[in-house]
Amino acid sequence: MKLAVIGYPIRHSKSPFMHNIWLDELNIEGVYEAIEVSPDRLAQQIQTFKENHYKGFNVTIPHKEHVIQYLDEIDETAAILGAVNTVVINNGKCTGYNTDGDGFLQSLLLKRTAEEIRKSAILVIGAGGAAKGITGALRAFGADQISVANRSPEKAERLIKTLGLKSGLNLTEAQNRLYDYDIVINTTSVGMYPDTENLPLDSSSMKKGALAADIIYNPLSTQFLIKAESAGAEALNGIGMFVFQGSLAFQKWTSKEPDAAGMMAKMTDKMNQE
Repeated sequence: MKLAVIGYPIRHSKSPFMHNIWLDELNIEGVYEAIEVSPDRLAQQIQTFKENHYKGFNVTIPHKEHVIQYLDEIDETAAILGAVNTVVINNGKCTGYNTDGDGFLQSLLLKRTAEEIRKSAILVIGAGGAAKGITGALRAFGADQISVANRSPEKAERLIKTLGLKSGLNLTEAQNRLYDYDIVINTTSVGMYPDTENLPLDSSSMKKGALAADIIYNPLSTQFLIKAESAGAEALNGIGMFVFQGSLAFQKWTSKEPDAAGMMAKMTDKMNQE
């Protein structure tokens, strides 16, 4: 079984580490590789996957939205969100899915009950592919107090209209209101290695007992999470979402459920060693 993840850049990806362990643990003969694909080579790469009989691939920054035009089908969730992170290839036909949202939700449920999530005032920072998946899953789960903050208010407004969310904010407005939110989620790449000193918003103004969640897992503790904890907020790093979205993708390709809990421990150990 041949699998891959495509992105630009892609060298930071830990997806091969995770999926190759799962293939080995479940005695599935196969390999999962990271392939750097520039935007102008996206269509060509997908054709190569088909010709070389790949079972599927993951999609990461910056291709989650652009990849859709090259697929044969996408499921309802991915269609509504306009973002794909997982593709299954069957008989030369590519079908796109979005496991980001449900992966994040499974991670969030490690820190908050379903009732707490539904009652929370939630701020999502960013309006790209990951933000679409996460806000869509939260909305479907019953959370209805969701605001989106983005550098480009127009992009945030498009997401708000698509999902029927509460409001769109620019980053200055979001910063001024940060104390009002129970859960604040950074879905951007701001603060990711190697630019680890950068902040999407100054989370030191979050309220005590709130939850700061970051989808970044390199580093495990971003400045966004560190400053939130200094204010008395809880922190949730990106390991859980990364593992759970990967597990959901893996199940689509193999019809087998991998050991997600064990992988969270392995990934945490790996990131602590790097």
